[in-house]
Amino acid sequence: MEKSLRILVTGGAGFIGSAVVRQIIQHSSDFVLNVDKLTYAGNLESLAAVSADPRYQFAQQDICDRQAMDQLIADFQPDAVMHLAAESHVDRSIDGPAAFIETNIVGTYTLLEAVRSYWNQLPEDRQSQFRFHHISTDEVYGDLEGPDELFTESTPYAPSSPYSASKASSDHLVRAWRRTYGLPVIVTNCSNNYGPYHFPEKLIPHIILNAIHGKPLPVYGDGKQVRDWLHVEDHARALHLVVRQGIPGETYNIGGHNEKQNIDVVKAICELLDELHPQSPVTPHASLITFVKDRPGHDLRYAIDASKIQRELGWVPRETFESGLRSTVKWYLENATWWGRVLSGDYQLDRLGDSN
Repeated sequence: MEKSLRILVTGGAGFIGSAVVRQIIQHSSDFVLNVDKLTYAGNLESLAAVSADPRYQFAQQDICDRQAMDQLIADFQPDAVMHLAAESHVDRSIDGPAAFIETNIVGTYTLLEAVRSYWNQLPEDRQSQFRFHHISTDEVYGDLEGPDELFTESTPYAPSSPYSASKASSDHLVRAWRRTYGLPVIVTNCSNNYGPYHFPEKLIPHIILNAIHGKPLPVYGDGKQVRDWLHVEDHARALHLVVRQGIPGETYNIGGHNEKQNIDVVKAICELLDELHPQSPVTPHASLITFVKDRPGHDLRYAIDASKIQRELGWVPRETFESGLRSTVKWYLENATWWGRVLSGDYQLDRLGDSN
């Protein structure tokens, strides 16, 4: 049996972060300290299934607060840090880039320095086993032109939005801290995630919830932008595998092998809802599709070559897009209490901010 690790997860109340925490607690003997500022996108209700587990702890703190990070790290004594805390919505980054610079760049720098200070004083055997795992996005690569091109781990960076530029900057910081200081870092870049507990501003949950309420389904431009869709629970499995078995200094691209045009994703959701939720106020649901003005700098196509993580670590996604989308639509239909509290804002009212 593998030795239990103590893993500090930043952003563990977010969409991907909460999936990672659930994965670790439910499928291993590892311990987790979830450090999350609880901005609008952080939701402790996404962790209800594991919150009472004695191997799980939560601390409401900002990664930009160096003193708080030093104290949490000293108290928890992690074997690994998984850094997911980030502002991540492209539209929000266009409207207000400052928060993205602060959290994604300054926050990552602050966390790296706190971790470096801790790592430097570890005994040699623990130093060699420690990992700083930085979780990033395929958007740092910009977009692809040819229909057969794929992002690889060596694709040059060419970010298009304030969000992707801030994530690219954080990636560079992490790699520089390895080159300059020897910190044992690993970087992963993932494609678009979807699945349960996804904040409703993102495409798939937004379309599901608008459709069942008979509201317009906004699609940017002509809807032909291509994304590679990765089920969040497949991604969480990959991330836990990487932090345990990945090689320091390496980058691993994680994709779902599911390239779809946005318009086809929306139509697929509509077809599933026609089947699973015929009582919606407007059917067929596809009649609600409305094309809207494209957003500035919108990347046309993303696609990940995930062959390295399959070859070296043995990870492959379990969900096809069809199976994953069906289960996701069903989850939203069956969990109106969760998303209803998000839409109303009630999920933010019950935050006590204690470190139970």
